[in-house]
Amino acid sequence: MMSLVVSLGILFAMAAGVILYAVSGYNTLATSRDRVKNAFAQIGVQLRRRYALIPSLVGTARDSLQNEVEVLEAVIPACDAAECAAVCASESPGAALAMRALGDAESVLSGALGQFLGVAGQRYDLMANQEMLNLLGRLTTTEQKIASSRRAYNDAVVTYNRTRKRFPASLVANNFGFAAAELFVVRQPAENVAQPVLV
Repeated sequence: MMSLVVSLGILFAMAAGVILYAVSGYNTLATSRDRVKNAFAQIGVQLRRRYALIPSLVGTARDSLQNEVEVLEAVIPACDAAECAAVCASESPGAALAMRALGDAESVLSGALGQFLGVAGQRYDLMANQEMLNLLGRLTTTEQKIASSRRAYNDAVVTYNRTRKRFPASLVANNFGFAAAELFVVRQPAENVAQPVLV
């Protein structure tokens, strides 16, 4: 009888240990996933600021660049598409399809914006416009913040993905829906257009 009680006690202690270990693994994964979401939220703030600046830039340059209609008309739709992709990605930060779509849309926007800035930079009257210089300065600051936020997000993703691959966290991840998170990668635009130095 005593050995039965000891055996049951040992089994109970082992089961409690496994449960505590699983709960600890779950909490670690949940915390790491929350860091990914928070890091993406910081990117979202900067992207929204960028998307708000771009129409102002185009509007300020419109009169000076009347002969560059294709360049002007490419920027706003690219901005709208990137903004739409950012909204979708914010609904499920780290989801592979959403992050790839955002990266692709941002790549297209970067190409269109690069062409726009390249053409605008060749116009002395436009580069002497104080409003344009102010907007370019704000865009430069925003781009730096986006790059910094993207690095923080990608670091959080790498940490989370490493955590979910380690045993026994991998068992918890696979059984409780902790899917791998996708990096936020923006490919360089195909065309390298000379861009003006932003103030």
